[in-house]
Amino acid sequence: MADLSKYRNIGIFAHVDAGKTTTTERILKLTGKIHKTGEVHDGESTTDFMEQEAERGITIQSAAVTCEWKGHRLNVIDTPGHVDFTVEVYRSLKVLDGGIGVFCGSGGVEPQSETNWRYANESEVARCIFVNKLDRMGADFYRVVDQVQNVLAANPLVMTLPIGIEDEFCGVVDVLEKKAYVWDETGLPENYEIQDVPADMVDKVEEYHEMLIETAVEQDDDLMEAYMEGEMPSLEQIKACIRKGTRDLAFFPTYCGSAFKNKGMQLVLDAVVDYLPAPTEVDPQPLTDKDTGEPTGEVATVDADEPLKALAFKIMDDRFGALTFIRIYSGRMKKGDTVLNSATGKTERIGRMVEMQADERNELTEAQAGDIIAVVGMKNVQTGHTLCDPKHECTLEAMIFPEPVISIAVAPKDKGGNEKMGIAIGKMVAEDPSFQVETDEDSGETILKGMGELHLDIKVDILKRTYGVELVVGQPQVAYRETITQEVEDSYTHKKQSGGSGQFGKIDYRIKPGEPNSGYTFSSSVVGGNVPKEFWPAVEKGFKMMMDEGVLAGFPVLDVEVELFDGGFHAVDSSAIAFEIAAKGAFRQSIPKAGPQLLEPVMKVDVFTPEDNVGDVIGDLNRRRGMIKDQEAGATGVRIKGEVPLSEMFGYIGHLRTITSGRGQFSMEFSHYAPCPANVADAVIAAEKEKKAAK
Repeated sequence: MADLSKYRNIGIFAHVDAGKTTTTERILKLTGKIHKTGEVHDGESTTDFMEQEAERGITIQSAAVTCEWKGHRLNVIDTPGHVDFTVEVYRSLKVLDGGIGVFCGSGGVEPQSETNWRYANESEVARCIFVNKLDRMGADFYRVVDQVQNVLAANPLVMTLPIGIEDEFCGVVDVLEKKAYVWDETGLPENYEIQDVPADMVDKVEEYHEMLIETAVEQDDDLMEAYMEGEMPSLEQIKACIRKGTRDLAFFPTYCGSAFKNKGMQLVLDAVVDYLPAPTEVDPQPLTDKDTGEPTGEVATVDADEPLKALAFKIMDDRFGALTFIRIYSGRMKKGDTVLNSATGKTERIGRMVEMQADERNELTEAQAGDIIAVVGMKNVQTGHTLCDPKHECTLEAMIFPEPVISIAVAPKDKGGNEKMGIAIGKMVAEDPSFQVETDEDSGETILKGMGELHLDIKVDILKRTYGVELVVGQPQVAYRETITQEVEDSYTHKKQSGGSGQFGKIDYRIKPGEPNSGYTFSSSVVGGNVPKEFWPAVEKGFKMMMDEGVLAGFPVLDVEVELFDGGFHAVDSSAIAFEIAAKGAFRQSIPKAGPQLLEPVMKVDVFTPEDNVGDVIGDLNRRRGMIKDQEAGATGVRIKGEVPLSEMFGYIGHLRTITSGRGQFSMEFSHYAPCPANVADAVIAAEKEKKAAK
């Protein structure tokens, strides 16, 4: 039986290029898991083992690694920073107990850091902060701490201060114990000396030490009273307070250093062990009702003696076969066990179980509550499925994934590639729930949908390299939607007489615009049995089926409320199918009268630009129908936040680099759907009609 208090399941997340993967590499080096450190810029890091990751120097998939530090077992997940892959961050946070948020010393709190921080807040994950790259030009630890307070509205508890900055950065001061850790020039992590605090920093360390104690003792009323009366708490008591405050998200212990130069990493690992929660100290995962998804009030207690409850949070296909990553919340899992997948109702046998060391793996015979493991060769398990004991069926809270906003049409280059492409795409869809595929019935084209241009670009690259499928790729398409702008009251009768029993259904209904993002809602206020209750679901279903294809250009219809208020039925000829057909006819009859309108996806765009180019960048965004919401000046440039329609943003990165001589950066994520201007809508509708005519 392993001691669960010695487990730490942590994730490392941050903005692109803040140094997550390098930080993970250093953790592996320090814990003795690897002997030669691989560098991201050489394409040799341990956790970035996909070819595409090595080439582009970015992380695409979250990779799991297990290592040990001071008698504790750490399961570390290195997550991607790029906005197109946030689904990887989201699903990793779901199964973690704690995290390390990495911020770049010169870039500070960047757009993607905000998204990831928001996800972590929603998942209530306790975190430490590591301000990295303090050896870089323009690095400023104190500015980043301010940004954490102002931009993220979080409370950083400063635990270490930097000695020197930029080229002179040589070590850190531990504020709690008032000791300086100074590294020599060899760049080896173990070559440091513990010294007295440098003379020019004594006052500053004293000031931060006092702030640290005052913030920490707020977690314990008795200690706080004693402290007010001048009694200093012991080191153990302060650490216990920091641990409690970190777990309750009252504050976030903040460290600094340079992962690349191996400075300051040991203190971060100590913080993981000292302050981040063990699996037993986190609120247990709620169980939900299988059909409705509502919480049942029960939870998955972290205990190896309970019945098995585990969540499959990631599926990956590698050279050894299909791997299913599983977080075990309670109970044990042994090789050869039969487990129930509550989503499909089928059982699966557990074949090989492995513990992942990024690309390497160690065989296991059993695992228990608190473990993160991978199982080889599971058949019908998908991301978000619950695995449980067949005698105790249960469902863990499911994962919700964002809807794709961009699509491309693809076709294999040669005729024989169709089947190969189908199998490969099937595997990829299982791995990544934010990547979807559908076949256009009219044209027979295969449509890939994803979160952004980079996302789809990488998927096409993986198909080509990993699966050997060469594709012809069409232009990116925007996922438009339709809605209505006026309320309509109408009536529709469906009747058909052809020997034997006929069909009859009459409905009186109101159709009106719903709240933004409400989708489709149906209600019935029929009294007196004019439309019997058993036919209401058929009417609802009829309308719902028609919502997939609007009247303007065939895009799905959003935000519509339908109310059934009267109607008529025939004792013999009425049936559910008759009312369903009536509802479909009613949709075709009334939606054109209700002021139909085209909606387009609007993206939240965050652009970083040098000061000299601010005017050009804003002018360019305005030309793209953008609304500028906010701009703030930083040490190295200006951040411009705005909202821009997705259709205007294709190829934007190339354009931005031209304007800013290669120094600009941007990120965007889906914000909401908004009405299209008339000229844009007309062009889109005309293009769709042309497509249909061509078929």
